[in-house]
Amino acid sequence: MFRRAGGAGSRRADEHGQDAPVTSPIEDYALIGDCHTAALVDRGGSIDWLCLPRFDSTSCFAALLGDEGNGRWSLGPVETATTTRRYAGHSMVLVTRHEVVSGVVEVREAMPMGGRRADVIRQVRGISGRVTMRQELVVRFGYGKVLPWVRRVEGDDELLLASAGPDAVVLRSSTDLPEARGRRHVGIFDVTAGDVVDLSLTWFPSHREPPPREDATERLLATQRWWSRWAERRGDVARGGPHDEAVTRSLLVLRALTHEDTGGIVAAATTSLPEQPGGERNWDYRYCWLRDAAHTLEALMLTGYHHEAAEWRHWLLRAVAGSPDDVQIMYGLAGERELPERELDHLAGYGGAKPVRIGNGAVAQYQADVLGEVMVALDAARRDGVAEDEFSWPLQRALLDYVGRNWDRPDSGIWEMRGPEQHYVHGRVMVWAALDRGVRAVNEGGLEGPADRWEELRDRVEQEILQRGVDPERGCFVQHYGTREVDASLLQLPQVGFCAADDPTMLATVAAIEEDLLQDGLVLRYRTGSSSDGLPPGEHPFLACCFWLVEQYARSGRGEDAEALMERLLSLRNDVGLLSEEYDTVEGRQLGNTPQALSHLALVRAAAALRARTTDDLER
Repeated sequence: MFRRAGGAGSRRADEHGQDAPVTSPIEDYALIGDCHTAALVDRGGSIDWLCLPRFDSTSCFAALLGDEGNGRWSLGPVETATTTRRYAGHSMVLVTRHEVVSGVVEVREAMPMGGRRADVIRQVRGISGRVTMRQELVVRFGYGKVLPWVRRVEGDDELLLASAGPDAVVLRSSTDLPEARGRRHVGIFDVTAGDVVDLSLTWFPSHREPPPREDATERLLATQRWWSRWAERRGDVARGGPHDEAVTRSLLVLRALTHEDTGGIVAAATTSLPEQPGGERNWDYRYCWLRDAAHTLEALMLTGYHHEAAEWRHWLLRAVAGSPDDVQIMYGLAGERELPERELDHLAGYGGAKPVRIGNGAVAQYQADVLGEVMVALDAARRDGVAEDEFSWPLQRALLDYVGRNWDRPDSGIWEMRGPEQHYVHGRVMVWAALDRGVRAVNEGGLEGPADRWEELRDRVEQEILQRGVDPERGCFVQHYGTREVDASLLQLPQVGFCAADDPTMLATVAAIEEDLLQDGLVLRYRTGSSSDGLPPGEHPFLACCFWLVEQYARSGRGEDAEALMERLLSLRNDVGLLSEEYDTVEGRQLGNTPQALSHLALVRAAAALRARTTDDLER
């Protein structure tokens, strides 16, 4: 239950009597999306983040990273309400129920699927009594900086039109349109039992005419059916088990973060939500990491989405096409390569966390693990029946040639360290994995390639890792050569077959991670105070790493520990099943960009590992 007190755009008096922004907790946000972009809606009914028409477009609502003056669209009862939320079945249609003294209303909202336009539909339904509703629309293009020209257009299709530069949005309503109050538009209307009030916001290029009005009820129903049909295609891993609802919701989130036309998946729907409250670990995650794409490919195959897996492979191959020397760790949604990082000084930052960044400077980094992740995923696709074509295998051979030329090169690691490059053990293992999958493709898949040369280099890398990447005192793998520190990414070593989950060195690594990296039972990525990441120390447990530990426990005979940790992690989801990047165990709140694809991908893998363990127990 939640008593509505306003969203990120609300204000209250500080100790000096001045207005200060009130920031909703990250876990208060639900996601609606149309597989082109997505909006974040807080419990009180405020859409505080929306980029149109793509995930990586500039925003028209940016109150999430500032205040209501940076744009938002709020909709909720005038009175203080008790509020509950859910998604309608297996869909991304959000249903919010507000109960006040005088009555009850439900708000159904979604970004409709099946069209070629960017809309947000919000339908208010009167359930009982009479409820006075208030909406406030503040449109600010250009990440909350550009004040649009707003005008009322009279006629058969009365609407409110806001435009600036290339962007325009129209607001339509089945009740009175909101009125101008300064630089915002406010509307008050009553809803009684049985009433239905439709509101819609539509983006379009400002040089064109506004798209026509469409029936809100039909589009909401069609959108719910679209998502439900997609969810119904999931495989056995997401059905009948104790975690099937969590897996299904995670799959829906992953689909919502996937661009329908290009197949690119963004790491999260947001930018600059901080990993440390008030800190500077604030990054733009609205881009497509090859690593995340590879993991998504595996998750889709694991859960029966073979068509989507094939489409993912096409995106991966298109993204890395060209000279292997030019391969990047991340791309834009359509494979764009230029993602320059800059800071938006006009935004105060979420909870005052600055800088607010758009673009991502890590695009220029060398991360040795990325091609290993790609080769592992493509090998899994091949084994799953996705046939190679005249383009895919030659490209993989070219990537392996690149690995062969750069196998000994230090890198920035999976965590995108902004300090000196190192020989990160996780990256070294992924070099091994890339070569190993090349050998398999030739020896087991019948493809052509210099398997003997790849095998020789693979074995050389393996011996080097065992000699230089293991702490002789604790007997565990280490974060990088020359240190005794451990890193949670080492939990992925058994996942790619470098060693067994119950290998003595791996068990020693788990023991070291438990000793060094557990914070209130959850897993830190690494010890920031002992790292060379180039940033001030301090962060919180990383949820994907926690799910990796569940998988490790499940595959190494620690079933009870695996189940206990899984249940703990599932309890950290918000009320509609979403996970961000990190979790603050002291304050009990989510941190980092949201919803985080890697967290939900790791959840799917962990659930599969637990299901496999249960199946093995039954067979025994």
